Amino acid sequence: MPSRRHFLAGLAAASSLPAMGWAAAGSPVYLAAARDPSGAYALFGLDGTGHDIFRIPLPDRGHAAAAHPTAAEAVAFARRPGRFALVIDCEKGRVAHRLDAPEGRHFYGHGAFVQGGAILATSENDIDSGEGRIGLWSRAKGYARIGEIASGGVGPHEIRRWAEDVLVVANGGIRTHPDSGREKLNINVMRPNLSYVSLSGEVLEQVSLLDDLHKNSIRHLALAPDGQVAFAMQWQGEPGDGVPLLGLHRRGEEPILAEADLAEQIAMQGYAGSVAFAADGGAVGITSPRGGRLHVFDNKGSFLASHRRADVCGLAPGRGGFVATDGLGGILSLQEATLSRLTTAKRAWDNHLVAIDA
Repeated sequence: MPSRRHFLAGLAAASSLPAMGWAAAGSPVYLAAARDPSGAYALFGLDGTGHDIFRIPLPDRGHAAAAHPTAAEAVAFARRPGRFALVIDCEKGRVAHRLDAPEGRHFYGHGAFVQGGAILATSENDIDSGEGRIGLWSRAKGYARIGEIASGGVGPHEIRRWAEDVLVVANGGIRTHPDSGREKLNINVMRPNLSYVSLSGEVLEQVSLLDDLHKNSIRHLALAPDGQVAFAMQWQGEPGDGVPLLGLHRRGEEPILAEADLAEQIAMQGYAGSVAFAADGGAVGITSPRGGRLHVFDNKGSFLASHRRADVCGLAPGRGGFVATDGLGGILSLQEATLSRLTTAKRAWDNHLVAIDA
């Protein structure tokens, strides 16, 4: 059985894209990456029932992807502390550009398109200072780097477009250094935050956790249609502490920390792998591959349901609810409180599913 989630996964709902955009790549409803039983990595275009439209080989293990809002392009990011990202032409099935982190920087595995897809933003680390940076790259100039801004914290992980000129940033608070691999260097003093940052570099708003939750690394993000932000966390303390792993935030308000009942909370083992809103924004889900759980809450933070599925991690909006993937090749649909299988493939799906317009 292949190991779980060895490269990026980006889920893209493409049905509303222009005819010369994603339609040129076969009009996939989803994009997802996986590792085949042979050990090869590939990016897949999937239809609405989870069946393959295309397969594009990928060279190595990564972490996540950013899908262009109109062009049939996906940017694949190396797993942290990565030094490269690949722009994949999904129509022609080839790597169109390679992005190399500048001297003194490394990628943290995520990116987002802003200004209608003209600029790619990437989460990065200033290696010497440990401060977070957001790199800016111009698509019109062949993805040339055109600058960078501060992320508003340490260890920026996922970033999402909140408005055309505003990013919301999950500053995980964890400092790393390439010479130390994936070792976490500052757990006892880490300070995660959620920051709203303009492309000019201004921190417009920032949300921090209480002192007793300072080890709760803010990692992944989802956006509702009305701008509400959901953030998924990964606890750096004991897995059985049962701390909240989902936060909800609206600009100008205090965050809401959402929890299930204690037994379910402990079952998550301190780890939320992915987060997504349902298409209408009324419900939000988080997954735990370690706990084999998919938890669903309403958008005010009230716990609605728990669903069990081994190694479940990928999560995104789907028809009537959510779509999920697992490391055993399953593609799942959650509709009306029922988790059912759409299809199963002989591959290990990666852990991140991202709705293209979320």
